[in-house]
Amino acid sequence: MTSSKFWLSLIYLLFSTPIVSSTSNVSGPVVDLGYAQYQGMLDPETKITSFLGMRYASPPVGGLRWQAPQAPPAVSDIQHATVNPNMCYQTNFGNSTTNPFPVNGHHNLKRDAVSTTPIASEDCLFLNVHVPGDLPSEPPASSSNGLPVVVWIHGGGYEYGYAAQYDGADLVTESHNAVVAVVIQYRLGVFGFLSSNEVKGSGALNAGLLDQAYALQWVQKNIAAFGGDPAKVTIWGESAGAGSVLQHIVAHQGNTQPPLFRGAITSSTYLPPQYYYNDSIPQTMYSDVVSYSGCSSSNDTLACLRSVDVDVLQTINFNLAESGFYGTFIFVPVVDGTFIVERPTVTLSKGLANGDMLLSVGNSHEGNTFVNTNETLTVINYISQLFPDMTSSQMQEAASLYNDSGSALDQAIDIMGDSIFVCPTYYLLETFAGRSSKGIFAIPPAYHGQDVSYYFNMVTAEGTPAPPSYNNTVFKTAFSESFLSFVVSLDVNVKFDPSNITPYWAEYAVDGTEMLFNKTETDEPVVKPVKTDPKLLERYWHSVAEMTAQ
Repeated sequence: MTSSKFWLSLIYLLFSTPIVSSTSNVSGPVVDLGYAQYQGMLDPETKITSFLGMRYASPPVGGLRWQAPQAPPAVSDIQHATVNPNMCYQTNFGNSTTNPFPVNGHHNLKRDAVSTTPIASEDCLFLNVHVPGDLPSEPPASSSNGLPVVVWIHGGGYEYGYAAQYDGADLVTESHNAVVAVVIQYRLGVFGFLSSNEVKGSGALNAGLLDQAYALQWVQKNIAAFGGDPAKVTIWGESAGAGSVLQHIVAHQGNTQPPLFRGAITSSTYLPPQYYYNDSIPQTMYSDVVSYSGCSSSNDTLACLRSVDVDVLQTINFNLAESGFYGTFIFVPVVDGTFIVERPTVTLSKGLANGDMLLSVGNSHEGNTFVNTNETLTVINYISQLFPDMTSSQMQEAASLYNDSGSALDQAIDIMGDSIFVCPTYYLLETFAGRSSKGIFAIPPAYHGQDVSYYFNMVTAEGTPAPPSYNNTVFKTAFSESFLSFVVSLDVNVKFDPSNITPYWAEYAVDGTEMLFNKTETDEPVVKPVKTDPKLLERYWHSVAEMTAQ
């Protein structure tokens, strides 16, 4: 997910400006992956070689809709990997004043919801790889000679986002050419997260997560050809990308074999309600998709959906997303019993986790973006829309914890931020006790997503630069380099730049030490350790995790 109108305008710009693969005759380094040869391009200024739009799985179309990703088809001609790939189909977060999925599972679709003419593609399972310097003439003789690898998983509420938003070359530059960067795409919305008994029986639940896992397997198999070390992979995501990192941490109850990564970074961990695949809410959404697709009379509704024109599905996808409660996302991961065996908080509470080390960073005000500023609901009513399974007494208790937060709007903002973003981060930190670090991004206003422009050089929808709100080189070096230091060494205290002002960053432990990244009123950077105490709120939201489906 992202936090500003800029992101949404960029998405809609790209609805009218499709990105397609290049077939132009260009010269550049060629990598042989067995199933295909890809020709990349060397940037003469940065000296970074980029391979854009490499296929990592077969097109998930027709009979492969809502199936697990399959191996990409073999091709004999050299494929030009010089232009960003088509994006997966996009939607938006909910815009309704009420939750259309009350406990009884009856969904009132907004018939007047805005639709869009889709021009993106179901054929979107591609990734980009960025390598410092030229491509090595041959893979390193041993894994210890390869570079550490960072895999970026984009956010967007599992409903929007694409590789072209994030230039992995920026991460290579920030690492002082010490890493290989990979940026992946995965199925989104109804195409990636349709769930029901029918999908469980004749398809694959959490297809978007399975895409991500398949891309990580691709990295294990192929990254050595780009000079990377498959034993030194760190996965990093923001918002739903960070939520995806959480999902891979708890995948297979923390015992994915063989391991796919050693380090994990979460920027604004996102954990919305994660229902069982056959809960009334995902089952109702499936029924809606079937109904609006004209498949209700079919003996095999999933087979019928696989034959539905993609434009019809995308319109349904978009309308259902718009009909959700404001700031929430309709199609998100579920507990599938196989990849995600149980609710994530249950796995984490058992101390079960994939990965060796964790770095988590959050923004001071995560909830603002996802609460309607014109919200008129009472605090208890807001909680009931966000978590319809909570009991009345639980809602009363939750509301009482936020009496000192200010107005009803301010309380709603804090409830959204704490329950969906902040507390899930602390659940992860406790699981990784003694092998994790925690940071706080507090540059005002420190809304959700405002940290991203410190990792990547972003552009506006008009194609002009969009610099960070606090464009201070000293601050940016201190903040962004910490992540790449972690990728390289699993140690945030290793510095690439001797001018880096970040002091010693202690591991997150029982005393709650975190690193604060802020600025003074006179615009001087502030980077210092602070202590926080999230225990009360964390304990409360954890105690009701079964009712919030987390």
